[in-house]
Amino acid sequence: MAKEGNLEAPTRHPLDWRSKDFHDEESLFKEMERVFDICHGCRRCVSLCRSFPTLFDLVDNSESMEVDGVAKADYWQVVDHCYLCDLCYMTKCPYVPPHEWNLDFPHLMLRAKAVKFGKGETKLRDRILTSTDKVGAIAGIPIVAQAVNAANKVGIARKALEAVAGIHAKAWLPEFSSKPLRSRLERLPSDTQGIPAGRTKGKVALFATCYMNRNEPGIGEDFKAVFEQNGIPVTIAEKERCCGMPKLELGDLESVKKAKEENIPVLAALVDEGWDLTALVPSCVLMFKQELPLMFPDDENVMKVKNAFFDPFEYLMLRHKEGCLDTNFRQPLGKVVYHAACHQRVQNIGQKTRELLSLIPGTTVEIVERCSGHDGTYAVKREFHESAMKIVKPIASRIKESGADHYGSDCAMAGHHIGNALDQGSPEHPMTLLKKAYGI
Repeated sequence: MAKEGNLEAPTRHPLDWRSKDFHDEESLFKEMERVFDICHGCRRCVSLCRSFPTLFDLVDNSESMEVDGVAKADYWQVVDHCYLCDLCYMTKCPYVPPHEWNLDFPHLMLRAKAVKFGKGETKLRDRILTSTDKVGAIAGIPIVAQAVNAANKVGIARKALEAVAGIHAKAWLPEFSSKPLRSRLERLPSDTQGIPAGRTKGKVALFATCYMNRNEPGIGEDFKAVFEQNGIPVTIAEKERCCGMPKLELGDLESVKKAKEENIPVLAALVDEGWDLTALVPSCVLMFKQELPLMFPDDENVMKVKNAFFDPFEYLMLRHKEGCLDTNFRQPLGKVVYHAACHQRVQNIGQKTRELLSLIPGTTVEIVERCSGHDGTYAVKREFHESAMKIVKPIASRIKESGADHYGSDCAMAGHHIGNALDQGSPEHPMTLLKKAYGI
């Protein structure tokens, strides 16, 4: 009989990724068997993603109908369907630390991905897709950007891309901008003054992120307009590279370390100058608030950056609590269906985007708390696209039935994946909706 679940708040242990045991396949399989056996006896997470149904099907179809009847080679099927959304750990699992069973499914899957990467079994396609800085730099060249954007809309070209690169012909792919966000935002002097309120210093440095920088820079401009409307100066880091989340999800932890070594000193220097930090992609915020601190718990600068990093709507609501938010909204939004991204939900900050949008007169906000199944790369891969579309279907159905005036997500990529499933209208980022409500 299973023990009762733990009722205390989840505690995340540091990731012991530098130890020899972490990368030992035999040790990995032993731990996977232990954890899979607990999951098999619980099955609470069956609806979250394809990892758990895959595991349970393997067990149920085995001769013993127990985990010991599943071939170790088949464990990789479970790993491949995990895209580290963290929802099982933060919202479902009753056996996470401090429970004595010490179950951390996402970090076990991360460990497995690291072992697979270390064995050289990661596909070239996946290495390229997660090299966001390099891909963006090439695809963002003006003539190249136009060609790539045009080709991505042509059926024949997409079929060829699927055949050659394994990128599904019907998956949504982002457009590339030849004028990146970093060229549109001004770097402000270090002595720029803000108006502190609560935990916020009242001046913000934006981590542009690969996606906002190269794919949807307009959302970054909307962010700047909204924050300046609230008297918050916005600057941008002198330089940056990918936060490392795509490489983390690939199991390429050395590349994560390299990205950290470039980003953290720059961001820590901004904190020393009195700037708060934020980013418009929840996964990037989570990287600095959770994953890097768990990988480098003894790095003082990593912790300094962690403590200064905010979700943008969390930041504005903290200001609102102190009476420092401009609530003079000029434009009602009607009905908004808002998808809460997984990597925002697991930050444990509450429903700050919904709360802020709900302050707008003439606006009702319906929140959807389900994983979209996009994960940056999962939904575009030929072998996983069908699964991703099944995961997103309930969200698309709910939006369609709601008759909403607007829909979108804090994760712009998730929003477009939902739009791909809907095949109607266009997603709008909540920051864009907020700018629209201000009439600026």
